[in-house]
Amino acid sequence: MEKLKIIFMGTPEFAVGILDTIIKNNYDVVGVITAADKPAGRGQKIKYSAVKEYALANNLTLLQPTNLKDEAFLAELKALNANLQIVVAFRMLPKVVWEMPSLGTFNLHASLLPNYRGAAPINWAIINGETKTGVTTFFIDDKIDTGAMILNSEIAIEPTENAGQLHDRLMLLGSKTVIETLKVIENGNVTTTIQEDNEEIKTAYKLNKENCKIDWTKSGDEINNLIRGLSPYPASWSFLKDKDEEQSIKIYEAKLISEAHSHEIGKLICSKKEIKVAVQDGFIQLLSLQLPGKKRMQVAELLNGITFSDTAKVY
Repeated sequence: MEKLKIIFMGTPEFAVGILDTIIKNNYDVVGVITAADKPAGRGQKIKYSAVKEYALANNLTLLQPTNLKDEAFLAELKALNANLQIVVAFRMLPKVVWEMPSLGTFNLHASLLPNYRGAAPINWAIINGETKTGVTTFFIDDKIDTGAMILNSEIAIEPTENAGQLHDRLMLLGSKTVIETLKVIENGNVTTTIQEDNEEIKTAYKLNKENCKIDWTKSGDEINNLIRGLSPYPASWSFLKDKDEEQSIKIYEAKLISEAHSHEIGKLICSKKEIKVAVQDGFIQLLSLQLPGKKRMQVAELLNGITFSDTAKVY
């Protein structure tokens, strides 16, 4: 059994959950690599990544390279003398980095590969109406999320679950799967499965303003899945027009009501405590949203201070 000396690479909260589990299982993490600090928010204050915060709190050796091919960084990385690297939600590595440790570099990806390779696998699984997803560990190669698979674990996606809730469950599942992967590597029992490509593989495209906008002409299921799949971040959005005023709103939570009606698609149907949007096969009841310059609010609370006209619509 070879003693593992691990370098961990990651940036967001999802990666912290995995790193914490590795530490609590008494593995030797000789270094942590995370994104460089960058200004964020209105005040442009320097913000540390979630992984950096964790590394500092736990006195772990920390590196924050801006260039992964920089000779000084590569020398520091080599000096840590790791025999295994683990990557969770970091960035694409150059070959000189991922081939450095003798036992290789493996990645934890939040999907059942080869489906949902890419930047936003948790979101797209919900957006596309999947009923199951999972996590996969694989050895990194020179493409994105295409390497030989080591282990995977599967879970069901609950019908009302949003991306944030699924994220937290996959972080727990991922932690368990990473520990299982470490055990098979440690014991020299690794077997891998090559990913097979075909035309039906679904991609986890990077989220942007365009693919986060709601198309109200789609089915109620598709709209509801988009809202769930983008909540709480980055959130789906839509234009709202009432009389001559137009604004963009973010929608965080909704419910599909399947019901025949004769309303124009996109029309707002409002009562004192409820907002429904007419769609082709029913209504999308809005439960939580955010108006420009305002905080996120439950609809019942929002309607205490605002009234929409009979001509109000979303598009």
